[in-house]
Amino acid sequence: MHIDDILSAVQQQLANGADRATIQVDKSWSQGRTLFGGISAAVTYQAIAIKVGEGRLLRSLSTSFVGPISAEQPLSIDVEILRQGKNVTQVLAKAMQDDAVCITALASFGVERSSKIKVDNLQFHDHQLPKRANFIPQIPKLVPKFLRHFDMAIIEGKMPFMANDASAIFGWMRFSKAPKQITDAHIIALIDSWPPPVLQMLRWPAPASSLSWNLEFIHPHRDIATTDWFAYQVKTRQAADGYGHTEANIWDAQGELIAISRQVFTVFDS
Repeated sequence: MHIDDILSAVQQQLANGADRATIQVDKSWSQGRTLFGGISAAVTYQAIAIKVGEGRLLRSLSTSFVGPISAEQPLSIDVEILRQGKNVTQVLAKAMQDDAVCITALASFGVERSSKIKVDNLQFHDHQLPKRANFIPQIPKLVPKFLRHFDMAIIEGKMPFMANDASAIFGWMRFSKAPKQITDAHIIALIDSWPPPVLQMLRWPAPASSLSWNLEFIHPHRDIATTDWFAYQVKTRQAADGYGHTEANIWDAQGELIAISRQVFTVFDS
């Protein structure tokens, strides 16, 4: 099931003005007992984007992963526009399964305005585009199924469970099968494809999951080709007691910063 098919299913249901979309996502997007968090956040955001419409740019998306989502089971997404002002729109969405809330998301959109203030991003990287993917191969019952949808190339750091001392990663990512276009929903799914960087510090496999995730989208930025690589650099700010905090920068293929990611995650390694 390609990501375009999933996002299209949400769009078709909400295009007629409905406030709820109900979809099913197949097992190829599974991550243990739940759906991959990136696809869950992407479909929730897609419902938000359809309700807001064009003309307003996504500035931030705060997602809380409340409970697991089962693959191949109905998932309903409700959208409520909290306020739509002249410049800013605030939207709340809930994804539910079996009458239980699985995800809540708050999105903030803002129109472009003239301003005398301009501060350029000063964080860059000097890594060359990869020639091929080099991340974890598909190993049944060990590697999450959703990874088959992505090409990933790790440049700095190591793969999970290699007893490394570092807690940061630099790598590249793109879809293994290019979508028809790259939207914010596609970028959301891509960014979450990387595991928590502290997993490379473990010697044996252990489950981990996202608790909350805040994404900030940088505008303006160039148009993005569907086959482009995206650079991803993440560092662990702090981790203890089974929880961790990360910050990440995401650049396009030309080295322009397009998003900033902050995440709280849990690790079950004891």
